[in-house]
Amino acid sequence: MDEKKEIEILRIGHRPERDKRITTHVALTARAFGATGIYIDTKDPVIEENIESVNRNFGGEFFVRSGINPKEIASKKGFLKVHLTMYGMPLKDTVGKIKEAQLKAGDGIIIIVGAEKVPFWAYEVSDFNVSVTSQPISEVSALAILMDRLIDGRELENLIKGMRRIVPMERGKKVDYVPDGEECLLILQRNNASQRIMDHVLMVERLATDIASKCNADMELVRAGALLHDIGRTVTNGIDHAVKGADILRTARISESIVKIVERHTGAGISEVEAAKLGLPVKDYTPVTIEEKIVAQADNLVSGNKIITLEEVVENYKRKNLVEASGKIVRLNNEIEKICGISINEICQDLINK
Repeated sequence: MDEKKEIEILRIGHRPERDKRITTHVALTARAFGATGIYIDTKDPVIEENIESVNRNFGGEFFVRSGINPKEIASKKGFLKVHLTMYGMPLKDTVGKIKEAQLKAGDGIIIIVGAEKVPFWAYEVSDFNVSVTSQPISEVSALAILMDRLIDGRELENLIKGMRRIVPMERGKKVDYVPDGEECLLILQRNNASQRIMDHVLMVERLATDIASKCNADMELVRAGALLHDIGRTVTNGIDHAVKGADILRTARISESIVKIVERHTGAGISEVEAAKLGLPVKDYTPVTIEEKIVAQADNLVSGNKIITLEEVVENYKRKNLVEASGKIVRLNNEIEKICGISINEICQDLINK
């Protein structure tokens, strides 16, 4: 199946007093397996809020609309209609035909999933009535198997990125917390960030996300790292502000990926030897990931709330007799440009001209 085609779910016969849990699981399965959204014939604001809460925490734009006319959805033009029913034709015999028909369908597929007894019109309107098995089976399981066959297992690569990210582990449980932009600003406010800090990090975030959009970078990590990179300045303006900021975020249980962006954002990084000389905890503070490098360089190119040129950055460092550090910043700039195939200077100019 063409991965650009949409898959939408139509849930028929939903009874809020009886089916809330199973319909929620139908929606969660559809979302996890890459569907665009779900229509539910009976109004159920509780399910709508439950799924929207999942989106807020775990990412994605999966829609849920309840209280709709199912016949209107089932008659949408450009969509192939596939009805899941134990009385249909075996999936193993029809999946190839569905894929062929879908290529001509235009917009995608609507999968009809019944709750209570499905009206006969659903059978008639469907292009395919399909059974995963001729035995009684949960509609959640049937939907998962159908979608797996339709998209050839690509749902296992469907890495939706949100504020909460499950970290795979052989034992135990771990969830990374990646706050969105609004939550980052609240974290700064709760730590009494000054307006000067707020103005600065907002401009760094604009530049960093513009650079990240041209690279294969994790946009949410870049956004959070850029907004929180100077949270340590709420307690000190010294060279140790990045270390203090990392401590604040670790205490708040923010994702370690963001903590490291903050900890390693000073200049183009601080080596272990330099850290010892500066009185910092002895470790290497050099940015490693592309997200760390982007935020560090965006911070270098923003003075106050103004974007400045790389030449100005170098000149400022040289005036402070930091020639070696200025050279590292130039090399970092060149490295990002090479990795991403972009001109950071052009991105800066575009932002300045807006």
